[in-house]
Amino acid sequence: MNPVVFGDDLTFALGREVASRKARGESCVDATVGVLMDNDGELAVLPTVVDVFRETPPAEWAAYAATTGLDGFCEAVIEDCLFGRPTLREHAVAIATPGATGALRTALRTFLDRNQAFLTTSLTWSAYPIIAQATERRLIRFRMFRDGHQGFDVEDLDRELDRLMAMQGRALVLLNDPCNNPTGYTMSRGDWLAVAEVLERHSKRGPIAVVLDAVYGAFAPEGLNPALDALEPLADQVLLTIAWSASKTFTCYGLRAGALVAIAPDRAVRNSVRDTIACHCCGTWANCNRGALAALIRLLQEPRLRAAVACDREVFIDLLAQRSAAFEQAIEEHALCRPTYKGGFFTSVFVPEAAQVASVLRDEGVYVVPLEGAVRIALSAVRSDDLPRLVTALARAVERGGRRYSGVRSLGPAARPARRANGR
Repeated sequence: MNPVVFGDDLTFALGREVASRKARGESCVDATVGVLMDNDGELAVLPTVVDVFRETPPAEWAAYAATTGLDGFCEAVIEDCLFGRPTLREHAVAIATPGATGALRTALRTFLDRNQAFLTTSLTWSAYPIIAQATERRLIRFRMFRDGHQGFDVEDLDRELDRLMAMQGRALVLLNDPCNNPTGYTMSRGDWLAVAEVLERHSKRGPIAVVLDAVYGAFAPEGLNPALDALEPLADQVLLTIAWSASKTFTCYGLRAGALVAIAPDRAVRNSVRDTIACHCCGTWANCNRGALAALIRLLQEPRLRAAVACDREVFIDLLAQRSAAFEQAIEEHALCRPTYKGGFFTSVFVPEAAQVASVLRDEGVYVVPLEGAVRIALSAVRSDDLPRLVTALARAVERGGRRYSGVRSLGPAARPARRANGR
């Protein structure tokens, strides 16, 4: 099959191609785009969310929102991110953005100068390089997993951060956790404590901002708590920001509602960050979807609705866990290897020649996203009964690539996540 020609993100380009083939009546498996599909192949939505959107008055949808958001929205997002942490809440500001992509773009433009670089993991969301290019910033990667793929590589983070600080005197570290896209890996408390030690040490050399891309936080057993437990003591030394989005949390991807939360104990710094972010937003997209913000305020603040949404979401968390367990069993049978999956929409399988493997799979009507040394599978989008076809085709493609991956088979159980902390 001819290579995909695309002018935007590869994931969406592959998604368009598979949709076109399905429209022609071809049988295909689409494991590309991170949307949640039920086992009938229909887009999964949370019933409570749908009800609240329908109840939102037309005037709320038609009117403008302020550049910073709607009254109560930013406070609701801060509470959602920092529940049970009064000191961090007191020192936090937030601005509405069009999804987490808007939040990430704003962070790069606010905390780095043109042509400066930010640091992130080697296995990462494919849009990060596009956002970097669009903002005239650069991306540098550190190795995500140690040799043998058996743990988060804090040592390589340390090495690359050392080089970055020497090169530009400041740094922005972007970490997608919990439920990393593309691996499904969630950093442990030990991982985060080690990362915090590295950040604290390098912060003595110059300013460091951490962007926690937390769009899958609602699907993680402990939410953001491991990260915040480790980073809260650094609030005076490292600027902590959180990219929040309604896309995954409420399965409303096209709503384009999100926020950037920034935490700074110093009032002057906090106000400066808020004003700078607001200015960027005003000059880029002016404001966000008012009706979406109005509905989200209710969903985030009203206890009855929060509880109902949590119950709705639990059904799909169970579905993802079931798919992951089935996937784990299937790849074990074919001696394939993936990182430890702890939740979220994606998992990855380590393969040699990932682009070639993905191309072979496309010939068989199976679509995955090639990475460097791995392919990404959107468990969220694959019907459970399509998983055997996907894994069998993947194993064949690896063999046709000339060699089978020789590492360890499995890096951890596909365990059912425990209930989320604080019921949030």
